Amino acid sequence: MKHVFFPILTMVAISLVSLSSHVHAETPQYKSGNIEVVAAKADEPVRSSFSLAAAKDYLTQSSQAWSENRKCVSCHTNGTFMQLAPGLGPLFNTQVEDHRQFFLLELAKFKRAPLTAIKSGLKPTALAYVANGLAAYDQSKGNLSAETKESLDLLLTVQSEDGSFNNITCWPPFESSSYHGATVAAMALAIAPGYLQQVTEEQQKSIDTLKSYLQNTKPPHDYGKLLLFWASLKWDGLQTKEQQSATIELILKHQQDDGGWAMRTFATPETWGGGSRKDKLNAEPEKDAPPSDGHQTGLAIMLLREAGIPADHNAIQSGIQWIKTNQRESGRWWTRSLNTDGPHFITYSGSFYPLRALQLCGELDQKPDTAAK
Repeated sequence: MKHVFFPILTMVAISLVSLSSHVHAETPQYKSGNIEVVAAKADEPVRSSFSLAAAKDYLTQSSQAWSENRKCVSCHTNGTFMQLAPGLGPLFNTQVEDHRQFFLLELAKFKRAPLTAIKSGLKPTALAYVANGLAAYDQSKGNLSAETKESLDLLLTVQSEDGSFNNITCWPPFESSSYHGATVAAMALAIAPGYLQQVTEEQQKSIDTLKSYLQNTKPPHDYGKLLLFWASLKWDGLQTKEQQSATIELILKHQQDDGGWAMRTFATPETWGGGSRKDKLNAEPEKDAPPSDGHQTGLAIMLLREAGIPADHNAIQSGIQWIKTNQRESGRWWTRSLNTDGPHFITYSGSFYPLRALQLCGELDQKPDTAAK
């Protein structure tokens, strides 16, 4: 009996471990009510052809589930949705209206909270994303709403003395530096229709301090240079033409042989999140040769196009081809998290950025049931 009993126990234990691993691997990336978005995995099959409908479903369902389940605005999911969706024309009209209502509820929470509370942790950056989303909505409508003005007025009251907007250093790339928070705040202020023309003298001092901070603070890494460049494309005079041209060359230099870009080449492990991910990232096999990903490929093309680089530029066309041939079955594009091999929330921006890139290159038919050209 002894010789049979222990092998059976061993087999049961192995089966349970295997089952546990399988269940963990299949935990939905986003879940709320009837919404269940499948886990993000590197080995998810690639679609045979690009599907706008699948991309839209992934982006809308994931952001809705985050808002319903987490009940907050996050940089990587609904914050990204409201930053970009209003600029995509009719594609997300219904969802944009729903998201705006949620952002207004979040703004109301910030307004009720003590100033000391919303100046701590990542709250100033979270507020910057709320303001940025509301400003993007107003920009699409062509006028400044009272609610967006309130969000920007409040945003300026939580600014740090050096001009930045506090963040944390735990979870790169979004929640990893006050520098990042400052660039988001700058974009919010710049795109809100007419806001900069009606600020008070005290508010103008805060805005000038932010501008000085961004112009005189060295970005923490090449990724930070892209954030500054992005803000400068919204805020005239933030950078010189020469500085912008240097960043364009930097983006082109980072392009990989397959036509895509890899987020991990834009910062060393020691500089992502203030070095908090150093040990993890230095130990990874893809450290020295990271694969191209959706987040950085989409971001690179977005910035190049917004800077006026023609859509038929060889680098952009190579990047668009990468996007068209790397969409996964779920509708998203793969981007591996810099933080944990769990939900990989970075795949959300890593899917919205490519969609925006396609649009900026004239590659999208705004009907969600059609494919790219």
